Amino acid sequence: MIYAAGLRGDLAHFDVRPDKLDACARFVAETIRANYPALKVPPHARWRHLGANGRDWAERLSPHLSGEPLERARQRIDLAVTSVLLDAGAGRHWRWRDPVTGRDFARSEGLALASLEAFRAGLFSSDPARPARADAEGLAQVSEARLAEVFQVGGDNPLVGIEGRAALLRRLGRQIAEHPQVYGAAPRVGGLVDHLLGSAAGVGVALPHVLAIILTTLGPMWSGRLTLGGIALGDTWQHSAVVVPGPTNGLVPFHKLSQWLTYSLVEPVEDAGIAVRDLDGLTGLAEYRNGGLFLDMGVIALRDPALAGEPLTPDQEPIVEWRALTVALLDAIAPLVRREIGVSAEAMPLASVLEGGTWSAGRRIAQSLRADGGPPLNIVSDGTVF
Repeated sequence: MIYAAGLRGDLAHFDVRPDKLDACARFVAETIRANYPALKVPPHARWRHLGANGRDWAERLSPHLSGEPLERARQRIDLAVTSVLLDAGAGRHWRWRDPVTGRDFARSEGLALASLEAFRAGLFSSDPARPARADAEGLAQVSEARLAEVFQVGGDNPLVGIEGRAALLRRLGRQIAEHPQVYGAAPRVGGLVDHLLGSAAGVGVALPHVLAIILTTLGPMWSGRLTLGGIALGDTWQHSAVVVPGPTNGLVPFHKLSQWLTYSLVEPVEDAGIAVRDLDGLTGLAEYRNGGLFLDMGVIALRDPALAGEPLTPDQEPIVEWRALTVALLDAIAPLVRREIGVSAEAMPLASVLEGGTWSAGRRIAQSLRADGGPPLNIVSDGTVF
């Protein structure tokens, strides 16, 4: 609805310029060829960032990783979920120094490596003998101070939303404890794989089904958001262009972190021997790299350029509008990118277009336009959306 309003020129904050999509698709295709010359693009997942220092994430976790396949899958899910929930935007100034290489990392890669170090150090585990896990008791004890220490946060190295991140992990612990049928009698995040094994019945699982489990069991983590009928709606916001009968009038669901999390579960679930179907059953991610690509490439344009300098929160209509256009435009650009490269949708599903891809191209254009490589809008984040 918001995209259609944009095409009609009826939106308050953005113009949509579909004639710019072809040039944007060529830019994304060029980025994919540079990143993946063989055009074998993995799905967009946290695992790409967890290897950002040139070392395999499993090497960093050795000797704590299990050699037993099912337990290793549980550990990978423990790591993926906690790492994704710590992945909201870091801000322009934060850096994490790898104690092994001495290299500094920022943004998503820095957050990934810092979360890997927290996981390795047992920050999410209640069992000192088994640090590489995330269980309900361990998550409930995550403190802002301890998280800040591992993430090297200080007066000269501020991290956006550190308090919100610690609180989110504690709420994660509470939520898995409330759903033992999914996360186990001794609840841990990785218990999800046992639940999926029990329901796969030899035919595998559809990725939207995995997302549905995440949304229904973990939804109350997102406190202070909209509710409907007593249900916490999470990453769901309001926009005046959405006009439908009934109580969902005006509501726009994004579930960016939940979908990013679900994409990141594909590989560990498959490693457990469970086939994952319908990889294109989720949407693209409504985050500032994808959204920044379209704004920086002129596919969408601010009606009032002064808005770029204003601090904007996720619930404000300009941000909701921007994110909604991003999701719709990702669907529009994916076939154009595949055409440029000469591959099928089966060979390059949406998750691979994101990875190769629109996310990387969004970062690339941002770095060429702004000294800090930040987003084109001034986003005020509590660390749980962007």
